[in-house]
Amino acid sequence: MVKKMGKKRKHSEIVAAESVKEDVSAPERPKRTLLGWKDKKEDGEESKEVSASVSGFRNKEKVLVTCSRRISYRYRHLMLNIVSLLPHCKKDSKVEAKSSKGATLNELVELKGSSSCLFFECRKHKDLYLWMVKSPGGPSVKFLVNAVHTMEELKLTGNHLKGSRPLLTFSSNFDKNVHWKLVKEMLTQVFGIPKEHRKSKPYHDHVFAFSIVDDHIWFRNYQISVPHNEADKIARGGLDKMTLVEVGPRFCLNPIKIFGGSFGGPTLYENPFYVSPNQIRALEKKSKSQKFAKKIKAKTRRKMHELSNPLEPDEFDGMWEDDE
Repeated sequence: MVKKMGKKRKHSEIVAAESVKEDVSAPERPKRTLLGWKDKKEDGEESKEVSASVSGFRNKEKVLVTCSRRISYRYRHLMLNIVSLLPHCKKDSKVEAKSSKGATLNELVELKGSSSCLFFECRKHKDLYLWMVKSPGGPSVKFLVNAVHTMEELKLTGNHLKGSRPLLTFSSNFDKNVHWKLVKEMLTQVFGIPKEHRKSKPYHDHVFAFSIVDDHIWFRNYQISVPHNEADKIARGGLDKMTLVEVGPRFCLNPIKIFGGSFGGPTLYENPFYVSPNQIRALEKKSKSQKFAKKIKAKTRRKMHELSNPLEPDEFDGMWEDDE
């Protein structure tokens, strides 16, 4: 049996068949920008940027929280309380508090993919300093932390959902001076939890209160308590039925300096009313030493007075002594 061979197709027919086939390649991915996505037209020209509301721009703020070595247990508990309040933060191991800590921390922030840093630096097992830094370009603020009260020691009655987003409130003093406006913006970016963060809850059930009293920033955390005995929800604006219950922790921030860079750089602001804890301890020690010196001088004056004014001999002295 003889098989019939198929007729060979011409080259022109092959080219025509390939042109008919549909293009199944994946479309080119649009360009990503800070405000959303850019779409390309058919002629290759880029169209205008899509608005943030349409593209769904997300705040990707990440905060690195770490501390220095040889930190006391009380200050370490305060740091852990803040870590529990900020679901968008990343905790890292301790860093040696030396002159090279700035370069080390900048490298850590870059490796962790963070944009801000909270560094708790403990000195002499007594003094706690807080560095609030925007990396890598700055600025950075150095605080002295006073009046520390952790959640464990306060035992307050308030409680809120872990990972929920807080409402940030600031006193009107923050809008008076330029350096307070800068500190307010940094506090907003660091303590404000990004919307729709994967570790956060879509609720607002507590408030972070920042107030300025005597040139110090006082931090308080309150739970928004709503009565549950009513069947209907509270109408919008019904604040008279809501109460605030303190949760903790408490601490006070005394600003020392504001630097233009990350962990250093040019000094933008220096607090003229700041007195270091070493100077305060030296003054207390000096006052105690002056008190001891006054006591020694009083004893010396008493002895000199007794020597200069001797008592007259008593006529009854030795009256009851037995005669030998």
